[in-house]
Amino acid sequence: MEYQGNIVKMRTEFANPIQYFLPIGDSEVAMNELIGSAIKMVFEGQINCISCGKKTKTSFNQGFCYSCYKTVPEASDTIMRPELSKAQFGISRNMEWSEKHDLIDHFVYIAASSGLKVGVTRHHQIPTRWIDQGAGSAIKLAKTPNRHIAGVIEVFLKKYFSDKTNWREMLLNKVDGAIDLTDGKNKAKQYLPLELQQYVTDDNSIVNLDYPVNQYPQKINSLNFDKSPEVEGKLTGIKGQYLILAENRVLNIRRHNGYSIKLFVNP
Repeated sequence: MEYQGNIVKMRTEFANPIQYFLPIGDSEVAMNELIGSAIKMVFEGQINCISCGKKTKTSFNQGFCYSCYKTVPEASDTIMRPELSKAQFGISRNMEWSEKHDLIDHFVYIAASSGLKVGVTRHHQIPTRWIDQGAGSAIKLAKTPNRHIAGVIEVFLKKYFSDKTNWREMLLNKVDGAIDLTDGKNKAKQYLPLELQQYVTDDNSIVNLDYPVNQYPQKINSLNFDKSPEVEGKLTGIKGQYLILAENRVLNIRRHNGYSIKLFVNP
């Protein structure tokens, strides 16, 4: 089988295990079905901006040309730093966009991968956000009416929790068995000042995430199309937005948003 076109991050469906689908050109490939098969991905030397579609020599912020990186709301600083959102004051790169993405309910959550981390996501991105980060489990901490307040809570909790995923340990499946999400949530609530505690949710359900991995790597050899335009080998698993290949190799699909590739599959 052969597929060709620009790729973007894999679409996921919450199931046991997580189901992955790779958009490529006009097709969408069910990646779980390829685990155990030999695949080959060839970068064709062309990158298209995921916003405007024009060719770009360099991809900025996982898929944008420089012009869009500097102007479109999807690439603004508030994506990585939600506390900077000022949409509640009518200030944004695009208020129509912000009304649908910033001025809606957000969740602050506690997730477990290699360790506990705090994060923020829009309400409709649960559990997609957790899956993309490769979390093993997660719990909702707080529900806020906009992105800014969620970001303020996250910033406050950075004193006590990491806000980053250690992607290497996540892919090595190094999980701290002593992690207790309920205890983590209770501690996080106690750390918050009273004016922020009002947003803490009563939903204490824990979501466990199971990934389609036959074999985790023993060490990490990270691949990218800029240095290795041809990537091939047996697909042994998928976690987060990473393809795990035999011989301890991993490929971050999201990093290559907008890259035009050919995908070959051998059963």
